[in-house]
Amino acid sequence: MDNEIKTWLYDMLNAIAEIESFFADRPMLFANYQADLRTKRAVERNIEIIGEAMNRIIKKDSSIQISNSRKLVDVRNRIIHGYDSVSDDVIWGIVVRHLPGLREEIHLLILE
Repeated sequence: MDNEIKTWLYDMLNAIAEIESFFADRPMLFANYQADLRTKRAVERNIEIIGEAMNRIIKKDSSIQISNSRKLVDVRNRIIHGYDSVSDDVIWGIVVRHLPGLREEIHLLILE
């Protein structure tokens, strides 16, 4: 695997780990997320990083298969360009439903 792609995959893993770290000292609950503006912005920023890294991977090698790769890029674009319409519910859904699986997919790709 190309070194640039590996770097971007590690960037994605680091962003996921950082998001998880925001909840290390408290329960990972939607109410906690929604009540803390700093955490919300930090989570959004890390999702932007994940989406940008995914976008670069797609452009460099479209044969790399990651579930919902296009949706990750779309969410990144929505956060950046449609900041006033970003839904807490959507972001939280990504965090709890999709990031754990994404982490596993990335680990498997790196091991190939």
